[in-house]
Amino acid sequence: MESLWRAATGSSWKATDETYGGVEFWTNPERSGWLTKQGEYIKTWRRRWFVLKQGKLFWFKESVVSRSSRPRGVIPVGTCLTVKGAEDVIKRPFSFELSTSRETMYFFADSEKEKEDWINSIGRSIVQHSRSVTDSEVVDYDAKSGAR
Repeated sequence: MESLWRAATGSSWKATDETYGGVEFWTNPERSGWLTKQGEYIKTWRRRWFVLKQGKLFWFKESVVSRSSRPRGVIPVGTCLTVKGAEDVIKRPFSFELSTSRETMYFFADSEKEKEDWINSIGRSIVQHSRSVTDSEVVDYDAKSGAR
């Protein structure tokens, strides 16, 4: 998990006020609920409360999240490339994977419906928050041709 965060942001995965990006994760999440995630180095499974909001996927030890809560980690989903089912990979029901160009993280939900809801929500967020072109790559053809 730590290397996923480093790959995405160039810093430690530990969530700090700066990594929240001004997101008020304690109010009106796009999606929240329990998932079990696999650790990065010690491949144990840990149940965590996840909150998806404004292009960031936060996780906590407890389901009661307030302004004073501190996430155990956060992933900017705009850096992710895919989210898809992973039962065939990790041999667990209701599992899915979230991948960047450098790493893949594995999760499992409590039901098929929960899994599909998370995949859909994260997928939507990836599309909304990823950048397919940078501002410097955008060409204003009207300005170049002198059109009014």
